Amino acid sequence: MTIELKNIIDYVIQNSNQNKFVLATVVHLEGSSYRRPGVRMLINNNGESFGNVSGGCVEKEIIRQSQSVFKSEIPKIIKYDGRFRLGCEGIITILIEPFSLSKKFITEFNTSIQRRFSIYSSSTYKLEQVEDLNLGTQIQIGEKKFSFHKNFSTKSNKKKLYFKQSFAPIFRLFIFGAEHDAVQLCKSASLLGWEITIVAPPDENKTINFFKGAKNFITPIIESFNSNSIDKQSAIILMTHSFNKDIQYLIALKETFPAYFGLLGPSKRREKIIEKFLDHYPECSIEFLDQLRGPAGLDIGAESPSEISISILSEILSVIRQKNALILSSKNGNVHD
Repeated sequence: MTIELKNIIDYVIQNSNQNKFVLATVVHLEGSSYRRPGVRMLINNNGESFGNVSGGCVEKEIIRQSQSVFKSEIPKIIKYDGRFRLGCEGIITILIEPFSLSKKFITEFNTSIQRRFSIYSSSTYKLEQVEDLNLGTQIQIGEKKFSFHKNFSTKSNKKKLYFKQSFAPIFRLFIFGAEHDAVQLCKSASLLGWEITIVAPPDENKTINFFKGAKNFITPIIESFNSNSIDKQSAIILMTHSFNKDIQYLIALKETFPAYFGLLGPSKRREKIIEKFLDHYPECSIEFLDQLRGPAGLDIGAESPSEISISILSEILSVIRQKNALILSSKNGNVHD
């Protein structure tokens, strides 16, 4: 969700001199839908949109409904019963509000993204279709609060409903290795909006141009690798295809505890790497060893680099979302439960 909000804000900054905007946010859901509450879609005064709140079922109607908000500058609630109109088996409630950004908000938001601080939002809404100046979204960054439209009232009211959301720092993926499968993993992960760093051995002759979607490409001396940028909103995958280099990187990473830590290769290779690692660092904590996952990925019968990248990313998502991967057709209840 964080990257989607950032993309919307970046889009407004780049186009603010040419357009006015309204923001559509799914704030409530009864039953099931393609996407959950918290998704957003931006519309400009030319009827163009950025982002989506469904699989394409309601976007055209949202654009049509947004025109009255441009004229009145009054937020509104619209509802869709997907059981009869969309085929999604749910009723979605959407807040449409004027959307403008102050220079102070932009500064605070960008600083928060860079420093990897969490951001919080609270959207006021009602369950009936209505126009009301007391509807809208407030963003909290540290101790500072910002509203997206100037007439929004933030006074507490028992009759108001609130959809609250937190935005964690943008997820990071650290790929240790620069072979063809690392290139493909980087490309696939970039579609998720993750911030990707390629950590290549010092003797690597590739550049960042080989890695579509990568933000950083570094070739540090392995023993002096600085792991301070790896936090709980990060994943590590060791895939150098070199037994010795994987051990060296593991030693350099011995104090890190990311959300996910994977090793490419069969389980026997993982055991040998850990055995050799313990020869160098016998005092290593059990917690560090327990987090090492190998072979990295889910068993989906992956063979090609493209398929292996999907397998690895699927496991990372299942770990960070705390889900046991299964076939959806065998799941009881709603898809997103």
